[in-house]
Amino acid sequence: MKAFFCFAIGALLSIGAPESAAQEWTRFRGPNGTGINEQYAFPGKWSENDYHWKIPLPGIGHSSPVVWGNRVFVTSADPKNATQYLLCVDLASGKVQWQREFPCVPHHLHSRSSFASSTPVVDAERVYFAFASPEAIELRALNHEGRDVWTRNLGTFVSQHGFGSSPILFKELLIFSNSQQEQQVPEGKKPGKSTLMALEKRTGKTVWSLDRISERVCYPVPYVYQNAKGASEIIHYNTGDGFYGVNPHRGTVNWLAPKLFRMRTVSSPVLAGGLLFGSTGSGGGGNYIVAIKPGPDPKVVYTIDRQAPYVPTPVAKAGLLFLFYDKGIVTCVEAATGKIHWKERLNTAFSGSPVRVRDKLFCIDEEGVVIVLAADKSFKELGRNPLGDRSRATPAVAGGRMLLRTYSYLFCLGGKGA
Repeated sequence: MKAFFCFAIGALLSIGAPESAAQEWTRFRGPNGTGINEQYAFPGKWSENDYHWKIPLPGIGHSSPVVWGNRVFVTSADPKNATQYLLCVDLASGKVQWQREFPCVPHHLHSRSSFASSTPVVDAERVYFAFASPEAIELRALNHEGRDVWTRNLGTFVSQHGFGSSPILFKELLIFSNSQQEQQVPEGKKPGKSTLMALEKRTGKTVWSLDRISERVCYPVPYVYQNAKGASEIIHYNTGDGFYGVNPHRGTVNWLAPKLFRMRTVSSPVLAGGLLFGSTGSGGGGNYIVAIKPGPDPKVVYTIDRQAPYVPTPVAKAGLLFLFYDKGIVTCVEAATGKIHWKERLNTAFSGSPVRVRDKLFCIDEEGVVIVLAADKSFKELGRNPLGDRSRATPAVAGGRMLLRTYSYLFCLGGKGA
């Protein structure tokens, strides 16, 4: 999301919360950042009459909505003065329950970015979100009624393209990747200091902070992995350090596969076929995706260096991995081996990430068309559904609804339960 890297902007299941049972969509790409919902079903094609509601959003943004119960939380921003908006919307009716505004300093952005590219994270008590200008990174917690709980100023932000780091939750911790530019810094500016950090979600107090070498601003959203001993690890990667697993309680590195990525890392970690996947790339190409076997002695199993995604995060199904290349080519591979089952050019472009709902893949292209494919070893396009507004966001699925965000609108599509 999301700089435009945070679509990637662009994550983590709040372990201990009733997410798996209730199928809340608490963060970027839903439960543990998998982008998967098995509880509902949606058609491949639909019409304007199938939307429960459609509402305009103030300003524009590339962040994705999150859901807890009947509350939808979504951010946006004024493209001129960078004012931040956080909205709470009723899932059933589309009525805006409340809207908060927060001042921000306008600053240079990449043409594909927005001032609201970071996706919030929500639990039963609070919603947490972040935004930044060169002067400050602000991390905020509000309750579900929109009242301030705590605010942290994490210091200055150095970037070529803009901000897009999405906070995530693990038990009582809020995990945040403070990725800063350390190379190719504009003249007169000091290099930024990058960290992966954990805060108490109730108070915002820092629990631990792990220094990172990002070199370039990188916005993968973390993944929670259960290692061979049954312990949880925070999985993350970046350009400078590589792929690594972190003890979430102490903030220490359990294992590291160094220097795997030559360019920016944007898409988020995915687990499929017993392997972890991460990608690297640039606007000029040269993208590739790496499959590693995690653990104390991590090993690269294979790489895919043709039509690999740069911004979109892959999504998995039963040992298959679906790669949505930014320039509109979708590939289905056997996750354990890298064997290609099919590769199809869709004559479009992607910045948002796909989600899978049962046996269908849904991804909003840059023109705001929801493309639906079969999540299968055989390629089948099931539908193209125009939203009428450009988009760089990722769908959310909760409460029998699919939420589709464009630059300036939020759509709610109805589905059927299991």
